Amino acid sequence: MAIYHLSVKSISRSAGRSVVAAAAYRAGQELTDERQGLTHDYTRKQGVEDAFIVAPAGADWAQDRNALWNAAEAAEKRKDAKTGREYELALPAELDAGARAALAQDFARELVERYGVVADVAIHEPGREGDNRNHHAHILTTTRTAGADGLGAKTRVLDVASTASAEIEHIRGVWARQVNMALERHQVEQRVDHRSFERQGKEQEPTLHMGVSATAMERQAAREISGREPVTDLGKQNAEIRERNRILETARKAMEKAQELFSGLEKRARLAVGLARKIGQRMEREREAERQRKELARQAEIRRQQDIRAAEEARKAVEEQLQQEVEHGRSRGLSRGRGRDSGKGFGVDF
Repeated sequence: MAIYHLSVKSISRSAGRSVVAAAAYRAGQELTDERQGLTHDYTRKQGVEDAFIVAPAGADWAQDRNALWNAAEAAEKRKDAKTGREYELALPAELDAGARAALAQDFARELVERYGVVADVAIHEPGREGDNRNHHAHILTTTRTAGADGLGAKTRVLDVASTASAEIEHIRGVWARQVNMALERHQVEQRVDHRSFERQGKEQEPTLHMGVSATAMERQAAREISGREPVTDLGKQNAEIRERNRILETARKAMEKAQELFSGLEKRARLAVGLARKIGQRMEREREAERQRKELARQAEIRRQQDIRAAEEARKAVEEQLQQEVEHGRSRGLSRGRGRDSGKGFGVDF
């Protein structure tokens, strides 16, 4: 299951931290902090899959990691100055290494374009202890804009209380959208959501932050006895929270499955009703066509009978006319015959 995680932290001198040391550790390289005169060698660090720098157009000098972070240190004069900002991202285990690197680079480019800073990206594989799906990236950014001539003005939008909260919420939303787009491109069904469970309308309970000490104790216990119960109070509480969430998630999935089944049945019922309606309409059309066919046949039969009667009447009329002509001709012949016989008779008598 794809997991959402994005945290934003500051690298501050007030906490005794050096951004040069932070960059060396995350990239697994050797860098020298010129301000403190210390060399930080992490070349033996394991688990660094990739490290690269994304800089604004024209700031080619920033591709030198040692020059970049020493410039960040040199640009600040205050003892409590913030020399860098770190974005820690959970990368989806469902993606391959190339897709995870491209996703981290896209987010780094978004930061560079939005704030004008330089982003130093380090992609780490899961640790030997713990969740083997914990692929993640550390993105260190400068707190000043960068150009061809070096670092410039300080970016304040994430440092001022009136704008920081909304800005971080925006960035969290950007990361969620980028992750979901990557999952969709690679045909992975899971999606992430940057909103809290409460804002999502879910009943799940967030786990408690363990901290460095408790996490170290839990890892030590896991190394000694694999699969043992948590040993710290926080670990036990989180185990209980995860179990409650598991039960809630199981119930939620069961409900979704039931709703999906009901929706499927409802859809099939609608299809069946639609099919029955179409069959009924087709049968009605066929009945109407049959009725019209019979009506046409009936009318044709009527016309045929009328034609037969007309022909019979015409035949009779012709026969009657012929009979009349024959009788008329016979009567005329008899009349002529009588006249000749009478004349002859008179002649003889005279």
